[in-house]
Amino acid sequence: MTLRISHHLSGPVLGLVLSLGVVCTAGAQTRDGVNVGGNSAFSKLVPAEQVEQAAAQQYGQMLAKAQDQNALAGPNDPQVRRLRAIAHKIIPFANDWNDRAKSWKWEVNLMGANQINAFCMPGGKIAFYTGILDTLKLTDDEVAMVMGHEIAHALREHARERMGKNAATGLGANLLSQVLGLGDIGQTVTQYGAQLLTLKFGREDESEADLVGMELAARAGYNPRAAVSLWQKMGAANKGAPPEWLSTHPSGNARIAQIEANLPQVMPLYVRTRKAKP
Repeated sequence: MTLRISHHLSGPVLGLVLSLGVVCTAGAQTRDGVNVGGNSAFSKLVPAEQVEQAAAQQYGQMLAKAQDQNALAGPNDPQVRRLRAIAHKIIPFANDWNDRAKSWKWEVNLMGANQINAFCMPGGKIAFYTGILDTLKLTDDEVAMVMGHEIAHALREHARERMGKNAATGLGANLLSQVLGLGDIGQTVTQYGAQLLTLKFGREDESEADLVGMELAARAGYNPRAAVSLWQKMGAANKGAPPEWLSTHPSGNARIAQIEANLPQVMPLYVRTRKAKP
């Protein structure tokens, strides 16, 4: 069983968090693939439906803005078709990581910007920026590693977890009561949407997303070794990035080491999928 509790919690807030229970991961050790434990209990402090609704609203607004700026690629754009084809192969394996994914209305879009970035918001709202494709010259396998990583953030509910931690450590039991519907409604969908724009994932979240994303891509038939070449390209493109201890993200070398250590867990999945193809 897995439960991550911040050392900042105490008193009634800690009691409330503990009363929510933990995510049981019995049997996780026997499944093939990577093992990262269960989703954090902190995610239970924020209603999933509201987070996903807020994400859909924010995603729609971002697409509308991109459309107004002639920066939203159309459905017949070759890169859009490529991204959606890769997503079509990966998404069926998402359900094993999160039951909610079965009802998500997945979307994949491409926006014109020089940012080396991509994301998947709660509820399966995926976006890539042209900068990551053009600057890094990504292969399909490398695109799949990026996409799997971003999808993993949504499946592991890292945004929802961060909101729960922010509420628990920053605003205390009063806000927790509001979020849980035990008092006045204090967190509206609009406020959730605003948080989604500013939430930052920690090193543990990024490490989980690397591994889960690599597994998702491998099961979909994409070579997990591409995760190594992806982060080598990322490192070359971000030479001015701060050292690991100054950043919430693992350093490129640390990520590559973790990926290489877990290749034995995912390569058999990739090989099996490739052999199964006619």
